[in-house]
Amino acid sequence: MPGLLLGDEFPNFEADTSIGRIKFHDFLGNSWGILFSHPRDFTPVCTTELARAANISNEFKKRGVKMIALSIDSVADHNSWSKDVMAVSKNADTDLPFPIIADDKRELSVLMGMLDPDEKDKDGMPLTARCVFVIGPDKKLKLSILYPATTGRNFDELLRVIDSLQLTAQKKVATPVDWKPGDKVMVIPSLSDAEAASLFPNGVTTEEVPSGKKYLRYTHI
Repeated sequence: MPGLLLGDEFPNFEADTSIGRIKFHDFLGNSWGILFSHPRDFTPVCTTELARAANISNEFKKRGVKMIALSIDSVADHNSWSKDVMAVSKNADTDLPFPIIADDKRELSVLMGMLDPDEKDKDGMPLTARCVFVIGPDKKLKLSILYPATTGRNFDELLRVIDSLQLTAQKKVATPVDWKPGDKVMVIPSLSDAEAASLFPNGVTTEEVPSGKKYLRYTHI
């Protein structure tokens, strides 16, 4: 089945959107990007998601991340639905702060493996699942998450994973379970103790475990 793997170059597709026709890599420029798909316009869970995304769009902007949504309806439907979304977000007098791709022929949904076989429209055609793709400035896929149509996404979690991706792209660290910015991070196993000591002036602490192996090394950035 077509789809994308971590590390793949993200397709440089052309598409009509609510802000006009785009070529995806040109749209991203040198920024990070997040693409999130939706089963259909004028549906309840999707509307709450886009309203939440609109309300925290400045958080993505602060992180240098360009936002774009996708649904299998037309540009005209997107433009009409956007008014509902902004009303639900309690910002009815402003425009949706990111574009929505019109994939009414499902070409991109097939290309990127986004169709949900269990969710169908009135004509029996599969709808898109709730996919999330985070793309790096090198245009490669850094993260993908797939939710069923019946489960809305947690946008605070999307910001958290972007913080982790951006930190670990720059530093030789990994982020542990439930990590949040400001928490301690883990030194990657490929670094020797001497290398870690020179790279992390705040110091490195090692948690003792029954095996005696010194692999749980923490530091603060």
